[in-house]
Amino acid sequence: MPSHVSNSSGLQRLIAQLAPLLIVCAVVFALPVLLNNDFLLNKVARYLVLGILTVSLGLSWGFGGILNLGQAMSFGLGSYAMAMALKLKTVPVHTGASGLPDFMVWNNVQHLPWFWEPFRSLTFAIAAGLIVPALVAAALGWFMFRGRVTGVYVSIITLATMVVINLVIIDQQSYTGGFNGITDLAQLEIFGVAFDAYGRATYYLVASCVLLSLLVAFAFTRTKAGLIVQAIRDHESRVRYFGYDVALYQIFVFALSAAIAGLAGMLYTVVMEFASPTFLGVQLSLSVVVWCAVGGRQSLVGAFLGAVLVAGMQGALSESAAFLETWTLVMGALFVLVVLFLPKGLAGLAQVVLRWIVQRRHAAAGGVAQGVGQTEGST
Repeated sequence: MPSHVSNSSGLQRLIAQLAPLLIVCAVVFALPVLLNNDFLLNKVARYLVLGILTVSLGLSWGFGGILNLGQAMSFGLGSYAMAMALKLKTVPVHTGASGLPDFMVWNNVQHLPWFWEPFRSLTFAIAAGLIVPALVAAALGWFMFRGRVTGVYVSIITLATMVVINLVIIDQQSYTGGFNGITDLAQLEIFGVAFDAYGRATYYLVASCVLLSLLVAFAFTRTKAGLIVQAIRDHESRVRYFGYDVALYQIFVFALSAAIAGLAGMLYTVVMEFASPTFLGVQLSLSVVVWCAVGGRQSLVGAFLGAVLVAGMQGALSESAAFLETWTLVMGALFVLVVLFLPKGLAGLAQVVLRWIVQRRHAAAGGVAQGVGQTEGST
């Protein structure tokens, strides 16, 4: 086959794979035109952030085969990194030495702890929100994957690690705010632009991060490293036989997934205007797994849409008087039905429907061509 033909077909496949991603992002950017309501815009922004979090899990679970039940750990670490920086920019009602955050004053802390000092810089906080979750994931991954821990044991270890960090944050109330978290934050301000939680600037910041996260994750899956990660997911022993350092690739995708989750956590603090231990909770972490499974864990766009749709449905049901007490049963039933009848999620269903439509069109075109051929033969 000529090289220009193969290049053309490769470009067509790339465009076909990118098209759903770009269409979804275009819709996300166009939503403020349709939603002329600041409260609804803030609610949609929250769901978009949860979509980024689910994309991060889809990258490690769907493409890397690593089911991380502690994905909310990275999310929470990013959230607290941003909250610490914004807290130090407030003028608290109660101030102590060196302008202490109010909850430290209430707990008789005399000086700002050393690990809070660097967060006076917003640049450091943003870098920490990405790097710290990635480093924690890399360290945890080094112990797991170098020790060839696989399957359900990875899930248990990640879940247990998240619970431990959650308990530490709650226990160290003097330095973290404890159960109350970190509240009364200043607005994020970058290059003179203030990001009000209910403003369009914040929404477009979230939308831009949605596009960035999807593109980064998509680009990684098409690199050589991304293809090796997918091969490890399918046949780990075979990849190891060919001489690849399997643990290194697993650690990398695990850390990359954590960094994207950390980005989502920072955005969630901006949108919600606080950080809470619930952001590192078991309930959120398991919810992300459900969203990813419903959307389709081997599809980045499917995982994103699964989070937005299911979280939106969950919010609507929980606010409805008719489903106030039963919305958790409804969501559980939905998950069971999807697992039983749609093992590849909504993305898998969309692929089946699209394949059926294409086959019908080809069959119809073939029928027309055959009819024209018979007509020409008879003449």
